[in-house]
Amino acid sequence: MHHVLQAGMQWWDLWKSQSVNRRIFRALMTVGGMTVLAKIVSAGKDLVVAYQFGAGDELDAFLMAFLIPSFAINLVGGSLNAALIPTYIQVRKQEGVTAATDLYGSVLLGSLLLLSATSVALFATGPFLIRTVAVGFSQEKLALTGSLYNALLPCLLFSGLATTWGAILNAHERFALAAIAPAVMATITILVLLAPNGAIEIYTLAVGVVAGTVCHAAILGWGVAREGLRLLPRWSGVTPALKTVGNQYAPMLAGAALIGSTEVVGQIMAASLGSGSVSILSYGTKIPMLLLGVGSLAASTAVLPYFSEMVAAERWKEIRHTLLTYARLVAAVTIPLTVLLVWFSEPIVELVFQRGAFTDADTRQVAWVQALALLQIVPFALGILAVRLLSSLKANQILMWGSAISLVLTIILNYLLMQPLGIAGIALATSLMYAVSMCFLYAMVFRRLRSVESSLSPLHSS
Repeated sequence: MHHVLQAGMQWWDLWKSQSVNRRIFRALMTVGGMTVLAKIVSAGKDLVVAYQFGAGDELDAFLMAFLIPSFAINLVGGSLNAALIPTYIQVRKQEGVTAATDLYGSVLLGSLLLLSATSVALFATGPFLIRTVAVGFSQEKLALTGSLYNALLPCLLFSGLATTWGAILNAHERFALAAIAPAVMATITILVLLAPNGAIEIYTLAVGVVAGTVCHAAILGWGVAREGLRLLPRWSGVTPALKTVGNQYAPMLAGAALIGSTEVVGQIMAASLGSGSVSILSYGTKIPMLLLGVGSLAASTAVLPYFSEMVAAERWKEIRHTLLTYARLVAAVTIPLTVLLVWFSEPIVELVFQRGAFTDADTRQVAWVQALALLQIVPFALGILAVRLLSSLKANQILMWGSAISLVLTIILNYLLMQPLGIAGIALATSLMYAVSMCFLYAMVFRRLRSVESSLSPLHSS
């Protein structure tokens, strides 16, 4: 009996450790589970916001004020980490932990300097930027937007730190804390909004968001320190690895700017459609973004380290097999889910949002926007797998060109579809853009893999 149990335990250990697909699946379940919890808390925050503010001018002003800082967070922090992690894993594998830690310390220092400079630049140009993006706002609404914009700028630095620390934890396969940490930010915001401090104003929401962002960064910093990793930045000189990160960062930055601009363009066009339009668009994309956050973010976070490992080891056939395996899994889950959610869009909005300042008329508008926004789930979730593989292949120039195509397509489709559909046309335009983007990305992935395999085949044959 003892031998049977021992053999069973050995088989279980082998099953967990030897197959990359199984390791990815385990990581996906970890990230997915923690992300579900974080998104549930975030959804609770959205319910409180909907109850307190509905879909009116104050929330429009807040959303437009946060548009540029959140764009900068994704632009500077997110793209830097996508450039860092594949090289970090490769250096750790080939040169050791010390060299990888030095690379991380130098990149963290550069990230802090870049985020600080960006914050100063955004503060200096704030009045011009607000007038540019808040098209159609009255003078009173513009003044409120500008005031909220300045209050929210500190989020840029702390979110950038949180993004880098979370990425390093993921690179060390410590997925759980990075996935659950956003729940802290949402929880702090809820507590601030529900605190018995008299009348709730839109500035209360801004205070909650800033306080939550600081706590989010603090939790991830604690996690990095607990793993024995360097918490503070340190310059270790210009190394070949740092140059590689820099070379990858430039096209990633351009690509992130282009693809992030699609959201900015959508919000600007929504602002021109009248009072409440920005809020309606925001509510209509909440549930699609929730699902994408749980599914595609979990998948992409889980596969990036393993894709990077396989690329470093040049296991090209295994890469192709892994990509197709998880693409089929994603499609099998997201297609029927999308059909079901589109069918029940209005009851879902009524159940989730319709209370307090959120009216029946708001429900009907949001449900229509949501139904069209839900169509992006399948192409977005499939496309993110290809994006992560291209990042691991250090083919970020392809992502830059794909983002440029997406931006141009978004502007054209927004303009064409807003005419007959109003605010819902922006949601449909985004879904169509992601479908085209997905096709482009997979074509480029398989082209890149064929190119690598054909270049190696003469070596294998000889």
